[in-house]
Formats: sequence, structure tokens, C-alpha cells
Amino acid sequence: MDRREFLKHAATLALFAPLARFGAFAAEDVPAIPGLTDKKSEIAEGPQVARRPYKNTALTVPLLGMGMMRLPTKGRGIIDYEAARKLVERAMRAGINYFDTAWFYHKGESENCVGELLSKYPRESYYLADKMPCRVLETEADVDRIFKEQLRKCKVEYFDFYLMHALNARTWKKSQELHVYEYLKKQQAAGKIRLLGFSFHDNYQVLREIANAKEWDFCQIQLNYIDWKAYHSKEQYEILTRRGIPAVLMEPLKGGRLAKIRPEAEAILRKARPNDTPAAWAFRFAGSLPNVLVMLSGMTRMEHMEENIKTFSPFEPLTEQERLVLAEAFGKDAVDAVPCTTCEYCLPCPATVNIPRVFKIYNGYKSSGDKEQFKKDLGALDAEDHGAKACVSCGLCLKKCPQKIPIPTWMGTIVREQTLAQK
Repeated sequence: MDRREFLKHAATLALFAPLARFGAFAAEDVPAIPGLTDKKSEIAEGPQVARRPYKNTALTVPLLGMGMMRLPTKGRGIIDYEAARKLVERAMRAGINYFDTAWFYHKGESENCVGELLSKYPRESYYLADKMPCRVLETEADVDRIFKEQLRKCKVEYFDFYLMHALNARTWKKSQELHVYEYLKKQQAAGKIRLLGFSFHDNYQVLREIANAKEWDFCQIQLNYIDWKAYHSKEQYEILTRRGIPAVLMEPLKGGRLAKIRPEAEAILRKARPNDTPAAWAFRFAGSLPNVLVMLSGMTRMEHMEENIKTFSPFEPLTEQERLVLAEAFGKDAVDAVPCTTCEYCLPCPATVNIPRVFKIYNGYKSSGDKEQFKKDLGALDAEDHGAKACVSCGLCLKKCPQKIPIPTWMGTIVREQTLAQK
């Protein structure tokens, strides 16, 4: 998408209602949600991140939520519990009390970590979101077994937000056959789920079908200023808005891609707001949409946490002039060669290719032009048989990638560019 096209789509944000309606509500003026009361961190102190109400209720959630998919790790990808504990504590102090986990995250260990770390806090002081892994379900018994196992792992008696995970045309059909929605509605009626939604990875026509098929309390979609056009996030957002379904956002930084942009692009942003980082601009783009309830960020390091707290306390929506500044910077920045968000759903690869790492190296090369670093980093992966050269084009990754990236084709392209770089 060129700068002119981006300007056209960025300007559509002005059509939405102003954010003034997200001001504070008096508790006596708005209804409560049965079984779900407003939750505030018991250890909140210092600057607090902005909060938004759930629809027109007294329930408020932090505009910034903590995604538990990219927790700090030590050797062999093992979660570093002590580092994660410090991040959770800092989040709670800043009022970031919405935590999002899933069955697949950290190879099944994220839920255990969440259960261990959050059990230190009163249950009424935080919101917990978890997800039913629809793509691995085979029988209706699996649905019941997994749901009960998630409650056990997370050490809770209920989930505040619960989602059917990564719905697309195939998993939606399967979940209907297995009556997943009906099972979860029963759990909601029993108080085990407070708000029921789904996360989504497919084209917007499929989203419209799913959104219209059932009653949903919220929906989680991928949205950022690159994907507004490229991934049809605009159409997805508008479908949810028309249906009155609040949007929870994943990948507002596109897997960290928007936190580090080309120097000439960053210079444009710094000139307009010297103290704001590229990540802050990306968050402000997404958060300027009034139907956005929560934005999730996988804050792996404490410096990520501190930077994000600064952006969200207070949160300032983009002005019309700032939208134009962002569009100008976007025109100077290289769009990813591969739209990978490093979610790692493609792993493990039977040929041992570290697919997300290969794409990250390649995208870094296309952005920076640093041929020597490109050769060095890919060479190190090749030495361990984890590089693009190890790909056998088996195609198993194609079924798992939520971005629908033609991974084997890209691996061939990267091998060819690697060969050229070595000449």
C-alpha cells in the first residue's frame, strides 16, 4: 500500500465518533453485568493506564492488556517465572489487570504460569481471558476435558473473558459440529464464563458470517496501521462495530515490527512528538478507534512495560494532523516482506526449520539492507539445521499459519536471496 492509499484509509478514522464518550460513568447511571463486577488492582499505585467501559455498563477494563504469549524465557524456551512475576506485579501496579492466555501459548505452559503468578492476588482484582483451542478438538468430550483442565491450570473457578480460539472457516465448521458454542453458553449460564467471544483469523466475509450466527459479548481481531488495509482490519473492525460487538485487539505492534521502523521514518515521528516512540504511535492509531475495548501487548522485558505504561497513562488519541504525520512516516518505512507476527503457531516444524526466526531475519534485512548481518544470522541457523535451507516443502505449516503465509514458497525465496548475498 502506497502513501496515498494509506492516507485515504487513515482518514476514515475521522468518521468515527469522538472518544469523549469513553469518559467516566457514575455507577448509579449504568447497569451492572450479572456475575461480573468492576475489578481494580489491589496494589495500584503511581500513574494508571487508561480504562474503558464495557459497552454502557459500570464494568471498566484497562485499554492495555498483558498478553501471555511472549513471556520472558531462559534456556530452551522455558518460562522465566521470576522475570514474569516482576512484569505481572508492575502491570498490576499500573492498573493493567487484564491478562490473556491460551492453551497453545508457550507450548502449553502459559496457563500454568498464569495460574501460579495470578494466584497471589485476590480473584476480584484481575480479569483473566482464556481460549478453547478449536483446531485440536476431535470430540465433544475434548471440549469438556480441556475447559476443566484450563480452570485447573489457571487455578480459578471462572474466566472473566473466554474465547473460541482462532476461528476461521474450517474451525468454525468443526466447532459447530462439536457444539462448542452451546457448551460454552452452558458454562456461562453456570457462572464459569462471564463474557463469551472469539478470536479470529480469516477474511472479513467469514467474520461477518460468524458474527451474525450467534450472540457474542466481544471479539478479538488483528489490527494495526499496516494491517488496516493489508489484512482487511478496517472491514473486520467495521463489521464488529455495526454489530455492537466490542473489539479486543491482538498484534497492535504487528509482532513488534512497528516498534522498530526505519530511521528516516522514525525521524518524522520524533519531529512531531520528540518523546514518543514508534510503538506509542502504533498504539495510539489502534486505540483511537472508539469500539476498541482492550489492546494486548506481549511485554517480554521491563523496558517494554515501562514504555507502554507511559503511552497509556494518560492515553491520547491521534489528532487529524498526527494521522497525516503517521501516513508520511509509513511512506518512508518498508512494509514487511513477509507478514509474519512470530506467533509460532507454525511450530514445531518436522524439518526443524525455525520459521519465525527465519522470517524475522529476512524482514530485518529487507528493512535495513544489512547484507552482512543477514548472512551471519541465517548462517548460524543453517549450522543448526534450523534455517530456510532445511525446508522440505511438506506444507504442514500452511494449515497452521493464521496469516495464511505461503511459507514453503517464501523459504525458497529466502534461500535464493541468501545465495545471492553470499556472492
